[in-house]
Amino acid sequence: MKIQTKAVHSGDRKRAQKQIPVSTPVHFAASWICSDQAEQDRIFGAEEKGFAYSRYLNPTNEALEEQVTALENGYGSLACASGMIALQHALMAALLDRPKRVLCARDIYGATLKLLYDVLAPFGIETRLVDTNDMAAVQTAVNEFEPGVLLMETISNPLLRVGDIPALAGVCRAAKAALIVDNTFATPLLVRPLELGAQIVVHSLTKYLGGHGDTLGGVITTDEEHFETVRRLSRIAGPVLGPMECYLTMRGIKTFPLRVERQCRNAQGLAAWLRGHAGVERVYYPDDPAHPDAGVIRRLLDGGLYGGMVSFELKNARTKTEVFSFLDRLRMCVKATSLGDVHTMVLYPWIASHRDVPPKQKERMGLQENLVRFSVGIEDLGDIIADIEQALR
Repeated sequence: MKIQTKAVHSGDRKRAQKQIPVSTPVHFAASWICSDQAEQDRIFGAEEKGFAYSRYLNPTNEALEEQVTALENGYGSLACASGMIALQHALMAALLDRPKRVLCARDIYGATLKLLYDVLAPFGIETRLVDTNDMAAVQTAVNEFEPGVLLMETISNPLLRVGDIPALAGVCRAAKAALIVDNTFATPLLVRPLELGAQIVVHSLTKYLGGHGDTLGGVITTDEEHFETVRRLSRIAGPVLGPMECYLTMRGIKTFPLRVERQCRNAQGLAAWLRGHAGVERVYYPDDPAHPDAGVIRRLLDGGLYGGMVSFELKNARTKTEVFSFLDRLRMCVKATSLGDVHTMVLYPWIASHRDVPPKQKERMGLQENLVRFSVGIEDLGDIIADIEQALR
């Protein structure tokens, strides 16, 4: 079954009675009455699948989890209250019986670094950064640091680097480390990391999968080895997403392949136009033959879609104030902190997604103060270009 069909049908229309609702109902109940105490005992003891308490399992959550599992070709999923708690929970599950050391991609979302250094480090979890696009550097770091987890993004935020997931998965297997991939930027329409050797995939559901900027959520999808640990810890810690948010996300996912394909086409057209504009210094988009990861991109992104994110550096903006001036002139593009919505959004990484990344780390990443990041929407491409063109004048 193709991913477009899975997005429409997975998770829905389960037989709970003679008449089947065409979409998954929203189950707000916190707890369920079992037929007898013996049944409740079996459910609480994980001997029998069923519903007793929503921190353990909820029918609406289960439907969304089945839907995402189908999209990623995984073994099972857990819907979480945000993308960041999904990432934290995934790390804790993977590190439970491994060395408490995380080898993290140097090019990554700023809040991920804050999670590692400000939240997990005080509990004894060490982090080392590595250029995951340099396989020799990765191998050296794995040999020296002996990590329990290698953490990366499929397409990095905001400079759109693409790591060689199959090769990195091989290094992790040899070292008995888990490979965790944040697949938010790529979505399972472009890449399915579990098929390439990763053990755990995380998404911010708020972004492309939900797609409409009206719900906050995250999800973890795992292989068989890690699924029960993720669920067992969840039954204790309770990072679960609310049922209404699950319903809204399921509704968004049904059209996500259509939306993301349109966003990718628009992003590719915008990147091509930007490359010829005198006011643009450099464009970051994975379709560029001169992209530093072009060889990996040809293998991983082989469906002709390169993502809906475009970053570029403004030629005549060397200070934060000058970047602000460009952003303030935009009329249609939405100036807000997120991505993946149906409307085109723009974010200034220096003050938002990578605000707290130390200057030296920004320098090592190659993150310039004049860089802006666009999440391209489904509007008419000509209208997107026209808005950016008038702002660049």
